[in-house]
Amino acid sequence: MKIEKKLEEMGIVLPEPRQSAALLLPVKQMGNTLYVSGQLPMKDGELVYKGKVSEKCTIEEGQEAARLCAINAIGAIKNYLGDLDKVKNIVKLLIFVNSSDGFIDQPAVGNGASQVFIDVFGEAGRHARSAVGVYQLPRDASVEIEVIVEV
Repeated sequence: MKIEKKLEEMGIVLPEPRQSAALLLPVKQMGNTLYVSGQLPMKDGELVYKGKVSEKCTIEEGQEAARLCAINAIGAIKNYLGDLDKVKNIVKLLIFVNSSDGFIDQPAVGNGASQVFIDVFGEAGRHARSAVGVYQLPRDASVEIEVIVEV
């Protein structure tokens, strides 16, 4: 439970597993690859960051939203695997940023999520990544991330 001890040292508390009303699985495994469904910046069942980044949210708030999405993704992985030490690599992040017209700093927002994976998993947390601006996200979330993980 090395990774969970690290999370505790970092003061990160993973969310409790929750049932999704959507017709999807939080995590789908194919061989040694996990595909983690989109994670929103939720805390205690509430959407914390809403609206377009640079219009309703600052870049820093967008980074914090991405960080929260990453913590939720780690929670989904933990709930699926039972033991985060089974994670070999964070392969790829796909970061969607609810962007106002003309906003071009999606990679800066995505750094909030990337940093969590690197801090938690070390070298195994380094990953490929895409950060894209979108017109709208579910529930008017500021950020959503998907993760691909090798186990």
